[in-house]
Amino acid sequence: MRFAAIADIHGNASALEAVLSDIRALDISDIVNLGDHLSGPLEAGRTADILLGLDLPSVRGNHDRYLVELDAGAMHEWEADALAELTPGHLDWLRALPPTLVWREAVFLCHATPRDDNRYWLEGVSAAGHVHLRPLAEIAALADGIAQSLILCGHSHLPRAVALPDGRLIVNPGSVGCPAYDDVTPHYHRVEAGTPLAAYAILERVGSTWVPTFRQVAYDHGAMARLAASRGRPDWSHGLATGWL
Repeated sequence: MRFAAIADIHGNASALEAVLSDIRALDISDIVNLGDHLSGPLEAGRTADILLGLDLPSVRGNHDRYLVELDAGAMHEWEADALAELTPGHLDWLRALPPTLVWREAVFLCHATPRDDNRYWLEGVSAAGHVHLRPLAEIAALADGIAQSLILCGHSHLPRAVALPDGRLIVNPGSVGCPAYDDVTPHYHRVEAGTPLAAYAILERVGSTWVPTFRQVAYDHGAMARLAASRGRPDWSHGLATGWL
């Protein structure tokens, strides 16, 4: 079995198109999608149209949930920016997405953790705002009850793989469309990929072992940075241009 995993597109249709082209060039036909599809100041509507046309196995992210659960006046700017571009059909698609999914009986999909779509699985954040690898025992505890040998998550935007003591593998493919951001949960912190390239992962089962390959793809990130700047989002603009805040 060989397939691609994408996550955290955040309305970056140009990055998504580049990743899809790279996947096709590798002759990979199966793709799973780990959520946070549309929120951000870029091209939410075009991104939604692409994804609806692909009909990928997909799960709902926390930002997807905010778009369909919060009143327009209570939305964070990421959701407010996206909502203006979305149709009722786009929102219906988001509402129908499950929070978790088992794909082909072999792969467990979620956005962040199985029971909390707004908690990093593989990373912790110190009170001083340092993002670090979570202790293995804590990572393994969050996987209790999952029978699949491969577990996929997103949310932190950081490509990473962690092997559990029992042989299961957890993989975060990184972010397709948002290489840098800041957040206040659980403490103020910054996540910075350090590169503006679009990220995703290929997963291949070799015998009984899952082998991840992390891919980074060039696209016209400068155009997306200029778009974010034109919409009054300088933090997004700098992150898209450089991979740093």
